[in-house]
Amino acid sequence: MTVPELLAPAGGERQLKAAVRFGADAVYLALTRNGMRARATNFDRDALTAAAAFCHAHSVRIYLTLNIFPRDEDIDSIVDDARFAREAGVDALIMADPGAIMAVARAVPGVEIHLSTQQSTLNAASARFWFDQGVRRIVLARELTLSQITGMRQRLGPTGELEAFVHGAVCMAYSGRCALSKYLTGRDADRGDCAQPCRWRYRLEEQRRPGVYFPVEQTDEGVSLFSAGDLNMIRHIDLLCGAGLHALKIEGRMKNEYYVATVVSAYRKALDAVRDGRYTPEMKDQLSRELDTVSHRPYDTGFYFGPPERPGGNDRLTQTREFCGAVLGYGAGRATVRVKRRLRQGDQLELMTPAGVTAFTATDMRLMDGTPTVDCAVPDTALTMPVPCPCEDGDLIRG
Repeated sequence: MTVPELLAPAGGERQLKAAVRFGADAVYLALTRNGMRARATNFDRDALTAAAAFCHAHSVRIYLTLNIFPRDEDIDSIVDDARFAREAGVDALIMADPGAIMAVARAVPGVEIHLSTQQSTLNAASARFWFDQGVRRIVLARELTLSQITGMRQRLGPTGELEAFVHGAVCMAYSGRCALSKYLTGRDADRGDCAQPCRWRYRLEEQRRPGVYFPVEQTDEGVSLFSAGDLNMIRHIDLLCGAGLHALKIEGRMKNEYYVATVVSAYRKALDAVRDGRYTPEMKDQLSRELDTVSHRPYDTGFYFGPPERPGGNDRLTQTREFCGAVLGYGAGRATVRVKRRLRQGDQLELMTPAGVTAFTATDMRLMDGTPTVDCAVPDTALTMPVPCPCEDGDLIRG
């Protein structure tokens, strides 16, 4: 079976390298303007050029998001960024606004354009319209069911590429188009600066209907009525592979490298297993447990099989492991580690590499000048420690 492209988020250089190392086929990222995650680290122009070279050296495609809903004064900067991206080696642009798409298509002829999910493409007729405008790929609206996606692919035949989200945080607003943040804080979600007011706690009272209550479990602190759960389709990758999708997309440009590495690795293993005919129930269980190790709200399958069972109130973040450090180098059985979270002698840790996860105990920790330490609590401190197997720059340690 030919499996879809695995597309990973890269909010910064560390996340980019984690995505590539742990198995992404493509990454998507933004410059410091015109993208929908304005508060991610993002990339300046020099960093984008270096990122494109790094990705291509590892046979990974790279896509630039230019998907804000622009005002008139933004169009020239979007066109300018599109020209630069083409020169830098970016493989495609992810865009949402029809005027910006037309301007870029005229100014940068032949550039590959992918239509953002912000355009809420829900049917084959709309998809044909965008393909006729020169769009190469459509990132489908997240409100579609799996059967609707399959039907759309059949109606379109071989025309164009379809992409769908497979994992990550979900916006309660329709395909992410929300004015709540703008109204409440002045930060415009449709220009990449969402304050996430959907995750806040609210109290709901209807004065004219005494005794009629919104069916939620209320607490003294209020309840997050509008906070959606996180999408997780790891158990259904085989069904997605049969739906005619060209790419599966992971959300998460605000996440750290540990999140990106863990999620990409799980879906890489799932896709490879589906391709080889060995995606067993036991493997689904194993990968589901792996996805529990990263920070997430309660998981569900979004709209793929109908409306989510818990449409709101998902304000609690949980995870079963903590990101402890990033490997910077390896030699003579020891790893050089950049500390992320407090490390103590005797901690039960796990070394994450693309080959898998290996448990070990923290022993003989030493600072870079050779001084022994039994307790290191300063983030970004570098130290060395014995590890159970060879590793490389970009591997991770969790506890």
